[in-house]
Amino acid sequence: MTKGTATIKQTRFIPGTPDAVFDTLVYPEAHGEFTGSKATGDPRVGGEFTVWDGYIRGRNLELQKGSKIVQEWETTEWPEGAPPSILEISLTAKDEGTELRMIHSRVPAEQAENYRKGWIDFYWKPLLEYFEKRKRKAGRRTVPPKI
Repeated sequence: MTKGTATIKQTRFIPGTPDAVFDTLVYPEAHGEFTGSKATGDPRVGGEFTVWDGYIRGRNLELQKGSKIVQEWETTEWPEGAPPSILEISLTAKDEGTELRMIHSRVPAEQAENYRKGWIDFYWKPLLEYFEKRKRKAGRRTVPPKI
């Protein structure tokens, strides 16, 4: 059993629309594309999912396209008998992109620091790079070759 819980709060700016960020986090194909790892699942309320090749598993509790994601969430390292954590992500349009606010509660206290770093290294950095790459591709104009 776990020795208490902790809450992780993080805010990031992502250069994509709230709908696009939502889709990338919720739909397994897009999730796998930005993380580079296998994701599965049913992107509906009540639907179960796995990400990071099965390391994380959970269930969608609330989904509001482009604005809110609430999930039960746990990993293969979860302490036996501990309830799932609750992940809440809110998305707000801001400055030609999205402000992403994450609250991850009921995290086993002894694992909280690892997950705090994990969110940054394995989610926010790759998500930012994914959307920056998409933005660069969309910004390229193709000019016909001169004959």
